[in-house]
Amino acid sequence: MAQSVPPGDIQTQPSAKIVFNAPYDDKHTYHIKVINSSARRIGYGIKTTNMKRLGVDPPCGVLDPKEAVLLAVSCDAFAFGQEDTNNDRITVEWTNTPDGAAKQFRREWFQGDGMVRRKNLPIEYNP
Repeated sequence: MAQSVPPGDIQTQPSAKIVFNAPYDDKHTYHIKVINSSARRIGYGIKTTNMKRLGVDPPCGVLDPKEAVLLAVSCDAFAFGQEDTNNDRITVEWTNTPDGAAKQFRREWFQGDGMVRRKNLPIEYNP
């Protein structure tokens, strides 16, 4: 059963952080790549610590082994230096899909007792 096997690794490009550069008076979009480097199909979901400022499209999906997806991370205009940005980050969560499941994302994969892995990508804002 897929749920008893821990989810394998994913890769992200960039691998450590996302950087946005000033000015912040307009919306910025930065693309990141998520690659399923495991041998199993996974479901992924993206979370953000600041939903007002940060968005991700697509926010969730399914990746076959070795498949990759390009995500658009957008940062809305904000008053740089006047808002707290220290804790801003994107979190990729992923889990193995159940054996025989259709290649369509389902939120309940993350709500059962199957293992979910997480990778945090901090966001850095350059003045």
